[in-house]
Amino acid sequence: MTKTTRNASAALFALLVGAGALGGCSNLNQRENRALAGGAIGAAGGATIGAVTGGSPVYGGLLGGAAGAAVGALSADEGGGRRRR
Repeated sequence: MTKTTRNASAALFALLVGAGALGGCSNLNQRENRALAGGAIGAAGGATIGAVTGGSPVYGGLLGGAAGAAVGALSADEGGGRRRR
């Protein structure tokens, strides 16, 4: 197998795995959606800060993702019958 064929196969595999993973997110309620988004944003921010400051991007991403998911889940408004105008 040539290097170009391996790269194309890896890209196709990553695309299929990503599409399958996102397909499972279609029935999320607001709290779950906010936790998922907060975790993703926190992981990206934590990894970036960890890499820029000379620390570990892996640990930064793990801590940032956990913190972002917690904040996203806790800040989700479940409605409660009230609407802002």
